[in-house]
Amino acid sequence: MLPNEEIDRIVKAQESAVRLKDIDGAMKHYSPDVVSFDVVSTLQKRGIKTCRERLESWLAQFPEPFSYHIETLSITADEEVAFCHSFNHVLGDLANGNRIDMRWRATTCFSRMNGKWLITHEHSSVPFDPETGMAIIKGDA
Repeated sequence: MLPNEEIDRIVKAQESAVRLKDIDGAMKHYSPDVVSFDVVSTLQKRGIKTCRERLESWLAQFPEPFSYHIETLSITADEEVAFCHSFNHVLGDLANGNRIDMRWRATTCFSRMNGKWLITHEHSSVPFDPETGMAIIKGDA
């Protein structure tokens, strides 16, 4: 299988695992020392344990099934390093009664370690309106 095909398969499996709230499946391809830049909380998260805790917390907000899709995925890969970027979209009802309909930008970096592709870095972000300082979480991909 070509590297781009392998990364595509991993990303699609991770997308499905998130929708199913399968934490182990979603975390399956993370490096132990992954660095994550997330849209909430601290500027960075280090290590698989911290990223797992963040995912558990995020998924716990959805008491019912929800929609999560990775849109316009673009992959660049060679034999040892790969990265992809996408627009991600979540839509669902939160435990607090609010409804979320949010898009964000994502970049995920992979390294092949001992023959296995692992996520070494991920970066999620949202644009903001400089006049209001408010995040722009809706719109077209």
